[in-house]
Amino acid sequence: MKSLGICLGASTVSMVQLEQNTTAGIDRPNIVNFSRHPHDGNPKKTLISALGTLDLRSFGRIAATGRKFRKFIHLSSISEPESVEHAYGYIKPQGISCPAIVSAGGETFMVYVLDSSGRISNVLTGNKCASGTGEFFLQQIKRMNVSLDEAAQWAVEATPYQVSGRCSVFCKSDCTHATNKGIPKSKVTAGLCKMMAGKILELLKKVEKRNIMITGGTVKNHMMVAYLRREIPGLIVPETGPYFEAMGAALWALENETIPITDANSIFKTGMTSFQSLPPLISFKDRITFKSMTMDTITPGDTCILGLDVGSTTTKAVLLRKSDQALLASVYLRTNGDPIGASRKCYARILEQVQQRMELSDLSIIGLGVCGSGRQIAGLHALTDCVINEIIAHATAAVYFDPQVDTIFEIGGQDAKYTYITNGVPSDYAMNEACSAGTGSFLEESAMESLGLDMEEISAVALKGEKPPNFNDQCAAFISSDIKNAIHEGIRHEDIVAGLVYAICMNYANRVKGNRPIGSKIFLQGGVCYNRAVPMAMASITGKPIIVPPEPGLMGAFGVALVVKKRIEAGMTAEKAFSLKTLAHRRVAYGKPFFCKGGKEKCDRQCPIEIIEIEGQRYPFGGACNRYDNLRHKIKHPVDTLDLVRTRQQLVFEKFAATGPQHYEQAEKGSIGINRSFLVNTYYPLYSTFFSLLGYRPVLPADISHSGIDQRNAPFCYPAELSHGFFHSLITADPPPEQIFLPHFKSIPAQNGDRSSQVCPFVQGETFFLQT
Repeated sequence: MKSLGICLGASTVSMVQLEQNTTAGIDRPNIVNFSRHPHDGNPKKTLISALGTLDLRSFGRIAATGRKFRKFIHLSSISEPESVEHAYGYIKPQGISCPAIVSAGGETFMVYVLDSSGRISNVLTGNKCASGTGEFFLQQIKRMNVSLDEAAQWAVEATPYQVSGRCSVFCKSDCTHATNKGIPKSKVTAGLCKMMAGKILELLKKVEKRNIMITGGTVKNHMMVAYLRREIPGLIVPETGPYFEAMGAALWALENETIPITDANSIFKTGMTSFQSLPPLISFKDRITFKSMTMDTITPGDTCILGLDVGSTTTKAVLLRKSDQALLASVYLRTNGDPIGASRKCYARILEQVQQRMELSDLSIIGLGVCGSGRQIAGLHALTDCVINEIIAHATAAVYFDPQVDTIFEIGGQDAKYTYITNGVPSDYAMNEACSAGTGSFLEESAMESLGLDMEEISAVALKGEKPPNFNDQCAAFISSDIKNAIHEGIRHEDIVAGLVYAICMNYANRVKGNRPIGSKIFLQGGVCYNRAVPMAMASITGKPIIVPPEPGLMGAFGVALVVKKRIEAGMTAEKAFSLKTLAHRRVAYGKPFFCKGGKEKCDRQCPIEIIEIEGQRYPFGGACNRYDNLRHKIKHPVDTLDLVRTRQQLVFEKFAATGPQHYEQAEKGSIGINRSFLVNTYYPLYSTFFSLLGYRPVLPADISHSGIDQRNAPFCYPAELSHGFFHSLITADPPPEQIFLPHFKSIPAQNGDRSSQVCPFVQGETFFLQT
């Protein structure tokens, strides 16, 4: 009997033909043939084409596996874990038991943990981010004009250039900047492969790293596999790896009756679509208020303030008149990975606008404020003390235009932020976490790469959409597949573009705002709001009216200028003269960098510090803290008195704690370990005294074990992760404590006298989840 197994993957259709000749007394099936077909977002056409080369009547049974697409076909099908179990039983090496199988596919990396009988006992998977997956890798090398064959031929010994394992859109910036600096493509590709291997190793943290089997299309990435071999002894890469699940479906078909199929065109269900429809964007036009403002004219004798917003994608600048906050000049341009260069271009453009109206000597600039992700380096270049975070800047601008605003949605190029305002002051805040979904880059990259649309064209096309498909909060690396699938399903071009606009707002709502509150007056800010379709999509999703301020892309620069004005008027910042010509022509040079030694605080981070030379002065720049910024401005803080957390720890664990007998022979009843977690940070003096009086020697964990944190079985808050880390350090100490004391808290007295107060569920459950 012959069987055909089909795997409808996220990016590839794979097929395996098996034949079992029971009459000859051979039970083990033979692989007759196999094939892989990239479907490029059109699995239907690809599958029909692939099946067209076969005589379907020659197969006694046909079965399929996969995730999304298998629901749209008239074939007997099984889940991917079932197919993995069948395939593993067929190719399992004799005498070797694999603790896990890694399925490294186009859109997901998964780990199937196996029990002693080869059955799946657990499934480990990462988040929805595409970073490090097969499709992610193919997109990156395509952007560098590198073929998969070229990447496979490069020696694994090539020194890998470190690239971020962040979002695909952000990683593109890393790769582009590296190649622009002359880094060989082989090194960048090696860096990508090493990062992919790191993603797999991260999933295997809780699995014994020996004899791991790896399957999926990415096993053809020899560089990635070589990196994995260095970390996993006995790594098994079966020849059937690229079509592993398809083989499992074919094996299952040999043992089970399947739906008979004779014609490839008849296997698809009719009237089904992959996408639900959303309301037309134009129907929410009445819920949007677009505010406007006029730009005033520069006049001789004006006293002004310059605002600069150096973002990851774009850099903006405004010239503000101090007397009436009038906007006199502005510029909006690309950062292109060079914040200082972009800042200088902004100064030059503002300078041109001023000189068209008057002599430069007739203008006085008394303050310069900088915000945005590049604010520190741009602020150093400008030699200004007014470096402000963009939360304050955007909130100040929003409140200026409407004092009643209470919610700000800010969507930038690579950052998206949520701010809640109480009485004109930001009181809550959230930001995207290393994911471009919900940012301008997501919309721009997806529209250009998949639809050939420039950013400026998106709005007009999207507003013509009548039935936008629901792409949900799809990852930027996968949206291209969904777009192609929608095209092949016959969905109109205008509807697809509208669905893409919806996707950015869904991503923002789900990944940035989350379950945080929305007030009664919402401002939508950021450069993406020049696309008028975006606020309409946001109004549809939130069900609330949306206000777009004038020049939404300039709100950061405008707001930081307002902040500087307020500080000067309040006497918090002294007036300082700034010259546009000097700023535009000021160059920087880089000296030899060094590693920070930590100072008297004995910090061990060893941050790399750059030496930047400006106008003959050398400035240390960088690091995770303000150490060198404080040295540059001669700011000294009484750290010992300001570090109240350290002071409290000393009171709880040293001054008021009982140490008990210091030696084992003096401890009548031995040692007792107490975890340094949660409310132990308050009640340790009680516990240590109690057990010392009983004759025990209290023992605390010395440090946080990252291996312990990796043992958590579910996402936890950071204090609960520390609990895992400290507890692992405690039980693996040499020598370990003879007894362990884990207090179980259900409630504690409340300061207001309430007797029904309850502690956090994680605190209540600590004694249980640490035991597992």
